[in-house]
Amino acid sequence: MATTADHLRTTLDGQWREVREKVRVDLTREEFAPHFTPDLKAARAKTLEQMRILAESGYAANGFAAAHGGTGDVGAAVTSIEMLAMSDLSLMVKAGVQWGLFGGAIENLGTARHHAAYVRPLIDLDLLGCFAMTETGHGSDVQALETTATYDPATQEFVIDSPTPSSRKDYIGGAAQHARMAAVFAQLITAAPGEEPESKGVHCFVVPIRGEDGADLPGVTTSDCGHKGGLPGVDNGRIVFDRVRVPRENLLNRYADVAADGTYSSPIENPNRRFFTMVGTLIRGRVTVGGAAGAAARVALSIATRYALQRRQFDKPPSQSPLASLAPVNDEVLIMDYLVHQRRLLPLIAKSYALHFAQNQLVTRLHEIQTADEVDPQEQRELEARAAGLKAANTWHATRAIQECREACGGAGYLTENRLVALKADTDVFTTFEGDNHVLTQLVAKELLTAYAEEVRGMSPVEWMRFAATTVSDVVKKRTAAQQIIQTILDTRQDNEEDGSLFNRGTQLTMFSGREEYLLSTAARRLQGAQKREDDPFDAFNSVQDHVMRAAEAHIDRVVLEAFVAGIDSCEEGAAADLLGDLCDLYALTVIEEDKAWFMEHRHLSVERAKAVTRGVNERCRTLRPHALTLIEGFAVPESTLGAAMLGG
Repeated sequence: MATTADHLRTTLDGQWREVREKVRVDLTREEFAPHFTPDLKAARAKTLEQMRILAESGYAANGFAAAHGGTGDVGAAVTSIEMLAMSDLSLMVKAGVQWGLFGGAIENLGTARHHAAYVRPLIDLDLLGCFAMTETGHGSDVQALETTATYDPATQEFVIDSPTPSSRKDYIGGAAQHARMAAVFAQLITAAPGEEPESKGVHCFVVPIRGEDGADLPGVTTSDCGHKGGLPGVDNGRIVFDRVRVPRENLLNRYADVAADGTYSSPIENPNRRFFTMVGTLIRGRVTVGGAAGAAARVALSIATRYALQRRQFDKPPSQSPLASLAPVNDEVLIMDYLVHQRRLLPLIAKSYALHFAQNQLVTRLHEIQTADEVDPQEQRELEARAAGLKAANTWHATRAIQECREACGGAGYLTENRLVALKADTDVFTTFEGDNHVLTQLVAKELLTAYAEEVRGMSPVEWMRFAATTVSDVVKKRTAAQQIIQTILDTRQDNEEDGSLFNRGTQLTMFSGREEYLLSTAARRLQGAQKREDDPFDAFNSVQDHVMRAAEAHIDRVVLEAFVAGIDSCEEGAAADLLGDLCDLYALTVIEEDKAWFMEHRHLSVERAKAVTRGVNERCRTLRPHALTLIEGFAVPESTLGAAMLGG
């Protein structure tokens, strides 16, 4: 008979629950047991061995179209790689680079000639590749990359070159050892006959970097990034090109091509739109990183909560009864029974549920858009903004949650045998990997403030500032999930100054959406006012950047809460739905408590009601305490992947 934890797992697993179950079973194999392997050579060899097992099991096929040797199940591909984070983050990253980034570039930016030559070999790991975008001088600002690809019509070749020290490709997974080929992003320079060569913007090229013997090819110099803060199984390296020639056909030419005589052509005339269209097809990596961070946080919370349910500290205060001295000494108290410990872990568990529901919706939308015959540009932009926001939210949550779990386990949490320090080290880079979180949060705000207007996609911050609307668009307010359910809740809400009203879902939704709309509208007005006040356009933009960030963060919080509400509605069992309802209260009240000053400043909370928020958080922690084990069992982290000696067994 299914338990409450089983129903929580089924609800949380979402549309690709069968994929998640398959990965859980596969991760019980001895080869995927968590391990601490600080030796780079050994760690890299083990990760590659694990990759080969995955390839043999068909993991990579989901990410590629059936016509190219795959199954075309985008959602399954993203979900399976996310789940690998429960075993080893190095494996997750290595798989993501090979099949998600390198393979994704060839699949999504290439055409038939590239698909025929490369897709099947890279699925089977007969061709190991890397994704060479980031440079020493440019990471987030991809349009300003300095590597060049200059077309030579005399030989019909592109000359790939690193003209400056800052144009070196940096931090590239696979570049240090295993990759034989790179998807290289570079400024395409060409000219039609009789014209002067000019850059056509950043494009992607397939460039061999090593021979079969593992040695660098002529003109290519690779080097090893060496020891990092974590991820020892990923061979991050650097690449420098010295006039390396590749055939004209090595341009991944789905969105632009160069004829034999050097004439450039593209079905997308606007250079900025062309660039963002190309980059937008590679969004899977960002979605996967966010999901994997969430999975790692759930592993850490599973470890720390189980430890809190067995670890005892301090006796209860002795009874004042005259007979107390005759009674046996009180047992020490489970640390999970202390309210302060409940407040450390339970809100993080609630947020993990919330983010997981939001991530499920994101993956579903990604799957729908990337498997559709035609894609609406506005829907693509909405997907990109949602992916950016949830990647930031998930990775920041993982950093905070794993650190709290480490501290909550005391000295035991600091031992490598209990895995938490490895999880912390391995996920730390995720806040800057696949886009710095602060830059991504601004991307969310940009999309909101401009109502997804086509012409602002390529604008600089200064140009964006000039364009910003003065009011919040209806597009911004569009519900993200369960629209009918949420509207019903809002229509029937009861709001008053009593403590109980804070547990009213309509009140919570209204407070979240009201904060978002206020911050967005005032940010837009401040942008316009700053333009008139400041002489320097950059200073004008810079003066309101903090406000813009807050608006985006408020939007993400609202999206996540609505996803949680939709998740509760999808639960088919009463006791599990009730637990999810209490968890949702805890998530909502925790967010309000953390931003209590804003709600009070803007008179959304009175002083007494602000105190009630804190009481509400405490009450929900006490309500959920008896169900702590059930809640983490709902995460369904395989016991074999917990890897914590302190839990025994």
